[in-house]
Amino acid sequence: MAAVLAYGRGTVLSHLSAAALWGLLRQEGPIEVSTAAWSGRSRRPGLRLHRSTTLKRGVVTQRRGIPVTTPARTIEDLRASVSPQMVRRATRQAEIAKLPLGPAAKSDGTRSDLERDFLRLCCRYGLPAPEVNVKVRRWTVDFLWRRERVAVETDFFGYHRGRIAFQDDHARDLELRRHGLAVHRFSEEQINDHAEEVAADLRDALGLAS
Repeated sequence: MAAVLAYGRGTVLSHLSAAALWGLLRQEGPIEVSTAAWSGRSRRPGLRLHRSTTLKRGVVTQRRGIPVTTPARTIEDLRASVSPQMVRRATRQAEIAKLPLGPAAKSDGTRSDLERDFLRLCCRYGLPAPEVNVKVRRWTVDFLWRRERVAVETDFFGYHRGRIAFQDDHARDLELRRHGLAVHRFSEEQINDHAEEVAADLRDALGLAS
C-alpha cells in the first residue's frame, strides 16, 4: 500500500508484486506499480514504476484494500517481464485458486518446459492433441490419448534419477498397463534431439498413417 500511495492517485500494484499479492509467485526485487499518468512521477528507491496507456477500469481491482491489477492483467504483464516457466507457474496457481482469468491467460496445462516442448512436437508432426496432466486412478499422466489408450510420460534425468523415482516410475507404468494403457516414456534428449523418431513411434501407437 505504501508503494501505491507513494505515486498517488491512479497507481496500482502490478507485475511480480501483484502476482505476490494474489498468491501466485514470491515477491523478488523492487515493489512494482503501474500508473496511467505520464508526468510528475519521479523514480523512488526500492520501487519500479511502469507507465501504461491500457490501465483502465476493467483491469484493476482491490485486494486486501490495495489497488492491484486483476489476475488476468497480472498474468498478461508477467508475460513481458518474467520467464515463460514463471508465467506457467503463476497461471496454474491462479487456476488452482479459481481466480478469474481471461482466455489469453489460460495455460496449456503443462508444468514444465519439457512438457511444452512435447506439445510443440505433437503440433509440428501433425499428431492429434493429447489431454495434458490427466488423473488416471491414483496417478497424474503427463499426456493421454484417451480413445487410443496411449499415455506418454516425459522424463527429466535430474528429476527421475534415484532409487525412489525409479521404483515409482515402474509402479506407475505397471498399474497403468493393468488398466489398458500403453505407456511410452521419452527423455528430454529424445524429445529435443530425436523428435522425428518420437513422432514415428507415436504414429504407430496411435494407429496413424506415416
